[in-house]
Amino acid sequence: MKIAFFDTKPYDKQSFEKYASSDIVFKFYETKLNIDTAELARGCDAVCIFVNDTADAAVIDKLYNLGVRILALRCAGYNNVDVKYAYGKIHVVHVPAYSPYAVAEHTMAMLLTSIRRIHKAYIRTKDFNFSLSGLTGFDLYGKTVGVIGTGKIGRVFIDICRGFGMKVLAYDKFPADDAPCEYVELERLFAESDIISMHCPLTPETYHIIDEKSISKMKKGVVLLNTSRGALIDADALLDGIKSRKIGAACLDVYEEESDIFFEDFSGHIVDDDTLARLISMPNVIVTSHQAFLTEEALGNIAKTTIDNIKEIFENGGSQNELCYHCGKTANCKTQRLCKCF
Repeated sequence: MKIAFFDTKPYDKQSFEKYASSDIVFKFYETKLNIDTAELARGCDAVCIFVNDTADAAVIDKLYNLGVRILALRCAGYNNVDVKYAYGKIHVVHVPAYSPYAVAEHTMAMLLTSIRRIHKAYIRTKDFNFSLSGLTGFDLYGKTVGVIGTGKIGRVFIDICRGFGMKVLAYDKFPADDAPCEYVELERLFAESDIISMHCPLTPETYHIIDEKSISKMKKGVVLLNTSRGALIDADALLDGIKSRKIGAACLDVYEEESDIFFEDFSGHIVDDDTLARLISMPNVIVTSHQAFLTEEALGNIAKTTIDNIKEIFENGGSQNELCYHCGKTANCKTQRLCKCF
């Protein structure tokens, strides 16, 4: 098998190279997958991509004509892949749960950093400034957190919040029976939550689930957390909410227009995205560079599951992690994941 990796970073190579052999050959490319770079996959059986690669209809046709039959996502989300168009052409697999703890713990780390002003204190003490002025935070104990999305990551985050003595309200289109929380409608979640954290996939239904209208229903001073997908939040509406003091703080590991910015070093350049530049300039906004997944454990799980997914399709004819637009992520699959979708 020959597998072409796009948008590859050094930590990707370190995780995957241990699986290379005479039977599995990797080709690593730093460039992102799009219609102009798809030609690099010529001669390969599979393509492995990440969150900011593009696999729309045009790219899928190009890959299919090149002989590629598997598109392996080394991530959980797949909003950048036209799964419906891929049906009948290319099998799409993903990594549904590489480390829910990594993302959930990063979310809590950002929240604590923000509300306890840890980032500001760190900068001050580097200059031997030990003043406490302006560093007053607030307790998490007794606060209400609204969690949108109660998949594996959302439930781990809920467990962490419960450990802090927080009240948890949750919203999910498909409530989980074992989630230790109270499920409510979005209207109530927006109205009662002191903190709102996003842990749902990006779909047409969840696109800009946080917008001007929903922000208007929230408590004054609400803290917004997003370590899921950038386009869950309307960035311009978020900026307006911060400027109007409706939103007390925002912690973002993702951003809706991140594809040409995140994972790269722009420290010596002027970034053209005015909205992102203004958000980063706000004293109550923390932005990290889509790093919530980045732990040794998660990288190891991503590599193993991705290679297993590809092997299962080639050798066994099916994979538990194959995505199909007919059944999505549910278990209601006619093949019961025991064979290929087509």
